[in-house]
Amino acid sequence: MSKAFTKENDAAEELDDIEEASPIPPGSKNYMTPHGWRRMRDELSYLVKVERPEVTNIVSWAARNGDRSENADYQYGKRRLREIDRRIRYLTKRLENAEVVDPATREETDQVFFAATVTYARANGEETTVRIVGLDETDHGKGYISWISPVARALIKARESDTVSLATPGGREELEIIEVRYEEIPIAPFVPATSAWAPNAKK
Repeated sequence: MSKAFTKENDAAEELDDIEEASPIPPGSKNYMTPHGWRRMRDELSYLVKVERPEVTNIVSWAARNGDRSENADYQYGKRRLREIDRRIRYLTKRLENAEVVDPATREETDQVFFAATVTYARANGEETTVRIVGLDETDHGKGYISWISPVARALIKARESDTVSLATPGGREELEIIEVRYEEIPIAPFVPATSAWAPNAKK
């Protein structure tokens, strides 16, 4: 095994361990919906109780099979363990700082807050409906936008019939709030991905 390869591999491991800065504003909670919180909790539980022990067993098995530098199962397993540990740290931090808000139980109001479903109109009359959700629940195809996104920040605290100003790359845009409602926001449950990695290990 060359020294150059070893150095490159070590550098990759160091990069893997670098934690990304949280986009959550300092002092703020990590707002999320009940379904989003449940999905993250279920993923964390799966990683800790199922996948990590399984991969650890495979790495231990592979480590007994000769030269580790030439052992694909060992190398991949170690890399996968780093990915799992990084994801566990991420999920743990997110859940520790979670503030779960259930829109279905919020008292009736026409003011925009987290978990609101908002319909607004642009100056050309085009209407758009968005749902303001947590950082880890965004889905632009469904109109789920993060509560710290520019559109959500422009809408929050405004009321039905208000007009808010949104800064865009093309200039300022006026948005008229047509409707504000609070209802359950469906989030797909966590489903473990099937791995293409299937070493011939007898655990």
